[in-house]
Amino acid sequence: MVLITAMFALALSGSAQTQSPAPAPDAQEQKADAKEPPTPEHTGIRALFGDVGEDLKHLPDMQNVYIAAIGGGLAAAAHPADQSFNAHLLNHYDAVNTLFAPGKYLGNTPEQVAMSLGTYAVGRIRNQPKVAHLGMDLLQAQIMSEILIEPLKFATHRLRPDASNYQSFPSGHASVTFAAATVIERHLGWRKSVLGYAVASYVAMSRIHDNRHYLSDVVFGAAVGTIAGRTVVHHKADYWAMTPVAVPGGGVALMVTRTRWGQ
Repeated sequence: MVLITAMFALALSGSAQTQSPAPAPDAQEQKADAKEPPTPEHTGIRALFGDVGEDLKHLPDMQNVYIAAIGGGLAAAAHPADQSFNAHLLNHYDAVNTLFAPGKYLGNTPEQVAMSLGTYAVGRIRNQPKVAHLGMDLLQAQIMSEILIEPLKFATHRLRPDASNYQSFPSGHASVTFAAATVIERHLGWRKSVLGYAVASYVAMSRIHDNRHYLSDVVFGAAVGTIAGRTVVHHKADYWAMTPVAVPGGGVALMVTRTRWGQ
């Protein structure tokens, strides 16, 4: 609104110059102009690693703690069904195998980083700071996801369903794709992020179909990715707050509220 008002005032000033000499701006106007900040771009490559360091300070945010608790609870609930769920989903039908085949590529870190850099490059080339900022946050989300996922994999040391290695829990593919979807949601809103979350869910299911992960792996991986995406986007255009509330007679309920902030 400040920028629109300034442009409108500039247009009126230009019109007035064609009719009479424009009066010199008074001190109050000069002071107001001096206070108007430039449009922040937040898209420099040098800012990337500095921002990641700043992002780490946001990790202990209570909303992230709630998401981790919910994701951990859902993963624990899914754990008893891991073996049977994989056996049910695993099949050898060519059509199903073809359907899920792209999942391992869509959720792979190099591909996700390439798409993030592509978004950033488009924004810079076309001089669109918001697009470049989105690309930068997508890239930072991939970095944050890896920072969180890799130590968990080595700490839990869970054998994959196909017995290929001991890095099953949590799913990195689910994490990076849910991180990207969360960044898109916080930049563009829920309606424009539906496709992103659909792709992330597809990638998670493909990892179970390919017998690379269990259900509990992808559930907690999605939670970790959501935390990574929330952490790197510091503005709150579409903010969801989760608060535990005591229920009369015993028990706890989770109250979820949504707040829309000005863009």
